Amino acid sequence: MHTIAAWRRLLAEFTGAALLVTAVVGSGIMATTLSPDDVGLQLLQNSVATAFALGALILTFGPVSGAHFNPVVSAADWFLGRRTKSGLSGADLAGYVAAQTAGAIAGSVLANLMFDLAPVTFSGKDRTAGHLWLGEIVATAGLLLLIFALARSGRAALAPAAVGAYIGAAYWFTSSTSFANPAVTIGRAFTDTFAGIAPASVPGFVIAQLAGLLIGVGLLLALYPNIGQAADDIVVPTERLPS
Repeated sequence: MHTIAAWRRLLAEFTGAALLVTAVVGSGIMATTLSPDDVGLQLLQNSVATAFALGALILTFGPVSGAHFNPVVSAADWFLGRRTKSGLSGADLAGYVAAQTAGAIAGSVLANLMFDLAPVTFSGKDRTAGHLWLGEIVATAGLLLLIFALARSGRAALAPAAVGAYIGAAYWFTSSTSFANPAVTIGRAFTDTFAGIAPASVPGFVIAQLAGLLIGVGLLLALYPNIGQAADDIVVPTERLPS
């Protein structure tokens, strides 16, 4: 299906995920530096920077890899495309997940280094609670509904703005501040800063995100029975360029 070399697509996913986490972590560090006594303002600064960065990164890497940057998006693309033989293959999915996770970890390390911190400072921020897991389920399912609905309706070109806006908003309307991404969740464990999550809290978040994946896929199949036909356009259609 894809005419772009696999290594180029994996490099795009690695780099995009790395820069996304760099934006999340770096803006969190800057926010606590600039507004040390106002957590609400810190969250606003962090969410705005993340939303804009995500939109820009989708525009940058979308034509190469689709700009998933997220294992649940890639998994949904693989599953929903099976009947129509579209979307990611099993090998693609494994490569994307590995590249996204490695990139997310690298992004935390890069942000730490940019702000003169130790390369790896495991977070001590506990995020273990049922209401936070519920927030992750809602955030993840909603993200999948948005992305695949855009593709199914021929509006994938709106994904950079729409996905950035959704994540920026979900920082505020979910209890968990909308990680909605297993790779990003793992990456954020490697920084003991505003955006961090304690390693012990990671499994709960990832399980909740996987539950959101199942719910999101179920809703998509109910709402758009032929959703698999749009699998090649998730998140942004990749250009059919020579390898």
